[in-house]
Amino acid sequence: MPETATNRVRRRGLTARDAALIAVFAALIAVLSMSFVIPVGPVPITLQTLGVMLAPSLLGAKRGTLAVLTFLALVAAGLPLLPGGRGGVMPFVGLTGGYMIGWVLGALAIGLLAQRMMPRYRFWGGLGANILGGIVLIYLIGVPWSAYVAQDGLLATIVAAGLFLPGDLAKAVLAAAIATAVFRAYPIPPAGRPVDQGGGDVG
Repeated sequence: MPETATNRVRRRGLTARDAALIAVFAALIAVLSMSFVIPVGPVPITLQTLGVMLAPSLLGAKRGTLAVLTFLALVAAGLPLLPGGRGGVMPFVGLTGGYMIGWVLGALAIGLLAQRMMPRYRFWGGLGANILGGIVLIYLIGVPWSAYVAQDGLLATIVAAGLFLPGDLAKAVLAAAIATAVFRAYPIPPAGRPVDQGGGDVG
């Protein structure tokens, strides 16, 4: 029986396909981090948040959040995946640390909201999820963090962050449009293995 909004199949664990999708989207975030960089002060404009929005929009909360965490773990391990070839733990305690923490919470929020729309992802709902998780939550953590680290006034940091807002809104629109097109052409199955009411795997 197909899974619908009113008849959801219980699922558990992660499959090999899920692990592959997590790895692919972690790699996508890495590519977007380095492929388009406009230096604007200490925090450059990049396409990172496009990947942070796309991963949970397409993969759901569990896999999307794990993709972001995988990317951040690789950065923490020292891989030069951030703009300017940066890696290691220093970016997490610098100006961008709050934004990276915000990515995790933002991905979780976007994924949970996207899952509520399934099995039919809708552009406007997806755009709202991207704005809430991919902009509002990230800014709520990233802006005060940057103000504290830089020892600047919060108002000055908010004004500076406003420079990034048009680009982030454009990325929110693009991520919602891509997700809408993907689910229309080839819906991505939910994470995990389906299980019956008795707890056994469904064949």
